[in-house]
Amino acid sequence: MADPSEHSGHKLPLEFFQQLPKTDLHVHLDGSIRLETLIDLARRDGIDLPSFEPAELRKAMNLGENCGSLVEYLKAFDVTLLVLQTEEALFRCAYELAEDAARENVRYMEVRYAPMLHTRQGLHLTSVVEAVLAGLRAAHDKLGIESAVILCGIRNISPESSLEMAELAVAYKGRGVVGFDLAGAEYDHPAKHHRAAFQLVRQNNINCTIHAGEAYGPESIAQALHVCGAHRIGHGCRLRESGDLLHYINDQRIPLEVCPSSNVQTGAVRDFASHPLKLYHNLGLRVTVNTDNRLVTDTTVSKELWRCHTEMGFSLDEIKALVVAGFKSAFLPFHVKQGYLRRVTQELERFHADGTISPESPEVVALRTQQSFHFADTRVYRPQGPQLSPPTEATRSSGSEPARPSASESVRAPSSDAN
Repeated sequence: MADPSEHSGHKLPLEFFQQLPKTDLHVHLDGSIRLETLIDLARRDGIDLPSFEPAELRKAMNLGENCGSLVEYLKAFDVTLLVLQTEEALFRCAYELAEDAARENVRYMEVRYAPMLHTRQGLHLTSVVEAVLAGLRAAHDKLGIESAVILCGIRNISPESSLEMAELAVAYKGRGVVGFDLAGAEYDHPAKHHRAAFQLVRQNNINCTIHAGEAYGPESIAQALHVCGAHRIGHGCRLRESGDLLHYINDQRIPLEVCPSSNVQTGAVRDFASHPLKLYHNLGLRVTVNTDNRLVTDTTVSKELWRCHTEMGFSLDEIKALVVAGFKSAFLPFHVKQGYLRRVTQELERFHADGTISPESPEVVALRTQQSFHFADTRVYRPQGPQLSPPTEATRSSGSEPARPSASESVRAPSSDAN
């Protein structure tokens, strides 16, 4: 039977996609804070912003607007990073990011950020990592969303800094950090300069992903794979320029973390119609759909999938394949991944191309509510000692701060052989 969603006259609404189970494997913490939180934290800490009026601030930061280049796009982070320099702010923003994801039925999320960008006011690197992990753990305990962390080096800072971030990833292996990434301005900052960082994380059996093929050609992707040993590629828009490399990535089942709206915003592609995502999918590549930056790109995973449907012509069956690819590509232990896939594939059967959603069967409910994939199995960090508390409406409105450990209580986490 033909899929009704394939017909141009039948488009499923955004609300339909919000109910799909899904992942977000490529989402930056510092690009995904709430606009009202940005303003609230700036007022609390006496930080100047381009404007404290939401509409004007949105315009000043080009939120959701085409920027023309990755360099211009990244300027919004100069603003968000101003307020992300305390444990309280990091905890709150991590918690709220997970809360926002849970509201659209994201089941598993990998949050990435560069800890050294959050030390301007003297925070220890370990304090940065632990505050974020604690926020994600609090969201899990309250909302049930599973999250993990990918630590980033930055191309345009220094290889030495990337190596330090890699050491931090090794220290927190088995405690919530599941991967290492290289982000930042791609042009004129080749990944090969950071090979020592990737050698360290790979020697410690930690997963690697690298931003590549976003603002530079397929040579950047090849370098990420063959010099640095990446297991996934962030963006990969320009992979289509090298058929040989494209076939290699397909043969090796190397996942692509595609962020369609962000790619349009940075000028990596002209528009949705010219985005290579549909081509990659049709050729059989393992492609996942992600937000990149919820605030800066003004998006959600549901919105990305919906736009794939309405602007790229993905049928519902093809959308379901993208969802499944997200779970297949997660940096999770094999048995955990298998558990997710069993549950999600059964859940997806409830969603029909005519826009109807069947009630959950008892079997699906039982699978979905199982707690066997909790922190012990996914190896997500369990904070020790004094803990921060989730933000409440009272603390947000009054400006009071949640309880927090002192900097002296944040120490380097010992490395672990368990992964």
